[in-house]
Amino acid sequence: MPRLPPAVLSAAFGVCLALCGLPLAWSALTVFPLALLLGHLSRQPSVKQLTLQTLIAISAFFAAQLFWLVVFMQDLMSKDGSLPLVLAWPLSALTLSLLFVLEGIFWALMAFLVAAAFKTPQGRLWGLAGGWVILEWLRTLGALAFPWSGLGYTFLRTPLIQVADLGGVLLLTALLTASAAALVTLMRVKNPRPAALMAALWLAALGYGLTRTAGEGPPAKALLLRTNLDSFAKVTGQDFDQQWQAQLQLSQQRRAGEVTVWSETALLYPERIGEVPAPGLYGMYQYPRNTAIGWDGQRITGSFDKAHPVPMGEYFPLSGALNGLYSSIYQSLNLGSFNPQFPGQSYAPIPLGRVLYGVYICYDSIVAHVARQMALQGAQVLVNVSNDGWYTGWGVWQHFDMGRVRAIETRRYVLRSVNKGVAAVINDLGEPVQTLTEGEGVLHAEYPLLSATTLYMRLGDVPALIAALLLLGYALRLDCRRTQ
Repeated sequence: MPRLPPAVLSAAFGVCLALCGLPLAWSALTVFPLALLLGHLSRQPSVKQLTLQTLIAISAFFAAQLFWLVVFMQDLMSKDGSLPLVLAWPLSALTLSLLFVLEGIFWALMAFLVAAAFKTPQGRLWGLAGGWVILEWLRTLGALAFPWSGLGYTFLRTPLIQVADLGGVLLLTALLTASAAALVTLMRVKNPRPAALMAALWLAALGYGLTRTAGEGPPAKALLLRTNLDSFAKVTGQDFDQQWQAQLQLSQQRRAGEVTVWSETALLYPERIGEVPAPGLYGMYQYPRNTAIGWDGQRITGSFDKAHPVPMGEYFPLSGALNGLYSSIYQSLNLGSFNPQFPGQSYAPIPLGRVLYGVYICYDSIVAHVARQMALQGAQVLVNVSNDGWYTGWGVWQHFDMGRVRAIETRRYVLRSVNKGVAAVINDLGEPVQTLTEGEGVLHAEYPLLSATTLYMRLGDVPALIAALLLLGYALRLDCRRTQ
């Protein structure tokens, strides 16, 4: 039987890894396609081949993980009928392939450094395992942070995810990459010791997860809205009054003692804030900031500016110098005027009544340090106000699932008020206890106020980075031993 070309194998392993990473029941099987991928890459005969095959594999990985973006883009291009669907599909796929290849380039650079540092297949295998963790950490930093599709999230449907309160989701990525490398080592050189160590760590993590229980604290209540508004119409200024009235009508279901929570940019008329129920937490857009505020009926009690506007969707590098280019792109996509956002700098919770609310906006939910900093500053419950009308297909559930892990890392309840998407109450074990996924409606949320401090809150990603350095150190040891 003829062997498949390396490029075909790389793409196939990348797609298989991506499919295990989707929000589906089999996501816990990620270790197996990851082992196949790392084993395949580490056996490439040269630095050039290892770099190239990594580029192909990870580009394919992101093409499968983010395929819903292609659907979104073709909807955007053909929304007003100006571009036929037969042209919108290939054009959107071509445009987004640049993003997929860009993500692949980051991994290819990591693979190049690993290949340059380690000369043997075993050294490169464990070097790739450690380098993967460091690269995922780097993708959480700066204004262009894009930590989508982290491998650690694939543990969400298992008790092992509870380890996130010790070292964040990144520590689970380290456990996964090390386990994949251990499987390859067991099969390739018949060395059972790394696999035995990983099995022991899995059992310890499983025992830890199975013994976690939900926290208890003073009870609180909120009214969470789920609206069903057309995000395209909203961004171009259509039907503002209709949207405003729909939100006011839903808010009339508020019960005594409930804090009303509206989604991202739901406060369409800031000058009419006196009409909204109090007390409440409201998403509001005032150029150039995407903001959430607390309102007690008399005054704004606090605010939070979106810390991580979506790169190349809300935040644009060099927007001053490239304003003309960006404006022309916006006009061609029928998105109205080009109004870039700027990242906020404060993570202070919003006080309302006697409660501190850690309110963050949409995409902030996938950047773990936002919720971590709010919890460190005293937030007793986390509130994610989001406009998920920009997501389609499994993108909605990817966003929701990644946000669930913030509850585990900080041991706080997470409340979600959304336009489209999933409105929810998520307990401090990351479990949805109330959800609303279709149509317009409300959730009468009941939850405890919590104030525990987790190890992850204290140390952040330090445990995961130490694990990554240990993997690189083991790679160096193997490389030196084999070379000698």
